[in-house]
Amino acid sequence: MPLKDILLCLAFSITLPIGQILFKVAANHSRSITGGMVEKVLLNPPLIGAFAWYGLTALFWFYILTRIPLSTAYPFSILGSALVPLLAWALFREQVTLQAAVGFAVMLLGFFIIVRAR
Repeated sequence: MPLKDILLCLAFSITLPIGQILFKVAANHSRSITGGMVEKVLLNPPLIGAFAWYGLTALFWFYILTRIPLSTAYPFSILGSALVPLLAWALFREQVTLQAAVGFAVMLLGFFIIVRAR
């Protein structure tokens, strides 16, 4: 795979956890909004930002898939998924159990095995 395509896929793998972090920020912000779910959605700028981020990420994914086969690009989503708990721990002080950490390490190992095979 050309370096440009690898870099595109790596950039995409970073957009996924950023989106999850934005949703968590929005969820935390919703606690300060009084009212029901409609108010918590409409009066929540971080949530609007998270939706916008996901829209841009979807367009970015579409662009990647115009260049790279899905079966080649998709393993990079594993990398993004494995980064989410690390960021949740670092930014929100969420606990990550040893069992979960091992599971995410296995995910990363799987990612490297798949990418090396390409």
